Amino acid sequence: MDRIKRIAGHFLPLGSAKAKVAVLGAAGGIGQPLSLLLKNSSLIGELSLYDVANTAGVACDLSHISTACKVKGYSGAGQLHDALRGCQMVVIPAGVPRKPGMTRDDLFNINAGIVAVLCEAIAAVCPDAWVLIISNPVNSTVPIAAEIFKRAGTYHPTRLFGVTTLDVVRAEAFIAELLGADPKDVSVPVVGGHAGATILPLLSQAKPQLQLEPPRAQALMARIQDAGTEVVNAKAGAGSATLSMAWAAARFAEACLRAMAGEGGVVECAYVASSLTSLPFFASPVRLGRSGVEEFLPLGPMNELEQRNYDTMLPELAGSIQKGVNFVQKRQQQQAR
Repeated sequence: MDRIKRIAGHFLPLGSAKAKVAVLGAAGGIGQPLSLLLKNSSLIGELSLYDVANTAGVACDLSHISTACKVKGYSGAGQLHDALRGCQMVVIPAGVPRKPGMTRDDLFNINAGIVAVLCEAIAAVCPDAWVLIISNPVNSTVPIAAEIFKRAGTYHPTRLFGVTTLDVVRAEAFIAELLGADPKDVSVPVVGGHAGATILPLLSQAKPQLQLEPPRAQALMARIQDAGTEVVNAKAGAGSATLSMAWAAARFAEACLRAMAGEGGVVECAYVASSLTSLPFFASPVRLGRSGVEEFLPLGPMNELEQRNYDTMLPELAGSIQKGVNFVQKRQQQQAR
């Protein structure tokens, strides 16, 4: 008889278990390519696609792909709970994208409300699921999710993630370009948050080692921090970073699924509840295990440029976190009236 393992509250056969994963916002610019990539995962048995509209077509289209993963679509608020039922992982790309001239803060009021509603449903239907949040501004939406889960009594800090993998992917791509290397051979920790100056690539810890004069290091750091705006401007009003974000999110989801299935030594950067700094949430390299985050890897030594950016970033990130907490408090007060 197969040994048994427990994944997010569900007993499944070790070695043959495949997770049920929900994508909330599956018909959007990130959700569609993300769902396509997840359909190809050998670790997913069922893909549950949800959006406010147009999900049936996406699900039908993906169901014609010859991989074993089953796909089902759900649309509208009335089907949200059905979409989440039995899920071990929920990925949330739902929300409006950035447009030229828009900051992530401009998105806050719309996306904050969307994330709050979705997390209330998760708390009610699949409270033990791993939750991966892509919806911007991640610096604030992850604290919103945490507050929603706390109030529902279903908060699992080791299973709530802000997906910052895109910052890592960009850093790997840009460094590989500079070195003339294969991006697969490049690694670099990106810590802090997921917006502008809160994104801190620790270039001094990159492998292979970078030899850059301070002005070039500053320029590379700035490009990584502003890469989202680079895409928004290049698309000239036609969208934001959807394809690269979908690829990065699929990479992170796959890492989580591998850890959930019992693979050891899975390390990725993510924005999580953390005690590494004075802030309650911080992106850093973490080791993942069956229960979620199992170890926070040390930040390591920073050079002068990185330390200066780190010191500058902390108060900005603190403000974004508090903004998320305040949103939920205000929302609760309004609902109580």
